[in-house]
Amino acid sequence: MLALLGTHLAGMGVFLAVPVLAPAIAAEVGIPAALAGVHTALVYGGALVSGPLAGAFIRRYDGIRVLQAGLVFCGAAVAVAALGHPVALALSALLGGLGHGPVTPAGSHLLAQKAPPRRRALIFSLKQCGVPAGAMLIAAATPAIAAAWGWRAGVLAVAVFLAASALVLQPLRGALDAERDRTARIGSLGAAWAAALGSLRILRDVPVLRRMTVMSALYGISQFCFSSFFVVFQVEALGVPLTEAGLRLAFAQAAGVAGRVLWGLVADRVGATPVLAGLGLGAAASGAALLLAGPDWPGFALTLAGMGMGATAIGWNGVFLAETARLAPHGQVGAATAAAGFVFGACMLVGPPAFTAMVQASGGYGLGFAFCALSALAGAALIRGGGGVAKR
Repeated sequence: MLALLGTHLAGMGVFLAVPVLAPAIAAEVGIPAALAGVHTALVYGGALVSGPLAGAFIRRYDGIRVLQAGLVFCGAAVAVAALGHPVALALSALLGGLGHGPVTPAGSHLLAQKAPPRRRALIFSLKQCGVPAGAMLIAAATPAIAAAWGWRAGVLAVAVFLAASALVLQPLRGALDAERDRTARIGSLGAAWAAALGSLRILRDVPVLRRMTVMSALYGISQFCFSSFFVVFQVEALGVPLTEAGLRLAFAQAAGVAGRVLWGLVADRVGATPVLAGLGLGAAASGAALLLAGPDWPGFALTLAGMGMGATAIGWNGVFLAETARLAPHGQVGAATAAAGFVFGACMLVGPPAFTAMVQASGGYGLGFAFCALSALAGAALIRGGGGVAKR
């Protein structure tokens, strides 16, 4: 679990290194900082290509090796962004997504066979703490590195961190990859895509998984729009220095770490439905607060609004993944996770760019944060309206 936590911590560099540094990059390259949403979409576009291959790679190489390969590939992809050309930035995002696509299915594969049923939500939440923990580290460290040595140094520091994390996993491979099938065939990308589309049948056959998957996509829009734009919003709309804006995002991500642990504990006691619905309502309220934020807001209030968004819009994933693993048909945890991830990723191709379009069209960030709040509210209504997730 600790190894997987570290993997997710490092993997967030693919998603946030460029968006957090977007104001500095935009000032040099001459592109709008609000294009951070397009970066997020490109990362998910790459993940949608490689994600369907995760099952075949896991069968052939098992989980640890798949995670290692993904981290090394992600590190190389992030380094491409240091070239500083708009094409290099887009290519970096796309390649980073290719490396990151198999990470969550591989992690769920390793944990599903080890986690005790009564502690599943907590364990999955602890593993997923690596996501906001990694975002917290990037948000705090990269602006400081950029202030001292330039934004390229911040990007390259993330790339080195990704590669080093792959090496740290090596001692675990012998024990955790013992069941790999060296004779398994990877197959073609076309066949993998066909299998991935076939795995969507799980969502057709298990309605509660379908509702939860749509909920996760709606919550994901709030999560990644907030994470991608909170720093840019503060710098461009409120006049906050980059290092201060990054620190506030770090506080928000820290709230996400605490939230993932707390909500996992609560979900193991009271069930996933009330926890997931409550988090959606909390994210909607926090998004509404950011909608109202202006230059006259005290820094403390802005920090609290960001932390509220972190605890809710970032805090739901572990409970969702644990419940997906519980509700999946026997032997199909990886397929159910992959199907949910496919839908989630497809929605991320639309959500963050839509936020970018709203900023470009309106000249401000209010409409985008309203979009975040409404997405979270719709997800909460969906999971409550489905009558709960206690039964298939």
